[in-house]
Amino acid sequence: MTLEIPHPGAISAKRRTKETADQCRALAALVAQQTERRNGLHPTAISQLSFARAEAATSTVIYQDYEPRLAMIVQGKKDLFLGEETYSYGAGQYLVVSVDLPLGGCVVEAASDKPYLALKLALDPMQLCDLVTQMDVSSKKQESSGRGLSIGRADTTLLESVFRLTKLLDTPQDIPILAPMMIREIYYRLLMGEQGEAVRQIATSGSTMQRISEAIKRIKAEFTQPMRIEDLARQVGMSTSAFHQHFKQVTAMSPLQYQKQLRLLEARRLMLVEGFDATSAAYQVGYESSSQFSREYSRLFGAPPMRDIERLRTA
Repeated sequence: MTLEIPHPGAISAKRRTKETADQCRALAALVAQQTERRNGLHPTAISQLSFARAEAATSTVIYQDYEPRLAMIVQGKKDLFLGEETYSYGAGQYLVVSVDLPLGGCVVEAASDKPYLALKLALDPMQLCDLVTQMDVSSKKQESSGRGLSIGRADTTLLESVFRLTKLLDTPQDIPILAPMMIREIYYRLLMGEQGEAVRQIATSGSTMQRISEAIKRIKAEFTQPMRIEDLARQVGMSTSAFHQHFKQVTAMSPLQYQKQLRLLEARRLMLVEGFDATSAAYQVGYESSSQFSREYSRLFGAPPMRDIERLRTA
């Protein structure tokens, strides 16, 4: 009889997997306590930190503007949609958004006895830049441009630092002093983790990602106005062809597609929140043709404007 001895590396990998699973469950318990069985988004006393909870999966895709952030799922699963791409992530995984992106999302795994639970931590480019400078590390791929969205698996050090920040909500008197230090530690763990390059690009002056980020801010500031790609490229110091290429690499969309999605998202908000009819919302966001608006709206949201709004109101 031959006795097989497990390889030490396999043992340590299993141990790490169990440790991260245990930490994830502990963090999920904290988030569940903070959300108190209330579905939706939950701001906290730590301004950069918020939670999300859902007790049922949904097929309705909710679009919103994601600014640079860390998003971590501690229970359940979610699908995200960027342009025509789909990204799936679940418990123990985290999302880094490096630039402002219009993303669709829907919870695909959740139940009343085991709800979807997630947290979001806003990423401050200035704080990241200060940390990168002190760490004396710079991007090795300064001229590269990957997606402005990346998914990684949380390790024990990142989960532990996020747990301690969440636990700090139990002692609000400590938040003003300790929260900034704990957030700084989370930034450090992200920079040293598997998605460190994506995080570093946020804070690297002159990087391709940062220049595309600047272009995105300009598009968002004037998204209802006609846009000249040549002018935008010149403003961020790129040739028109290079700008178009890098913009699509980062956002999975062309600049015109990005602007169109911003317009459609704002039109949806105007109809849902402010009571605009479809024609008024279309003109408000820069469309000259209501029929074109209806076609493009249906293509993005899966239904004509007013039918989509009715569906959202009854969901």
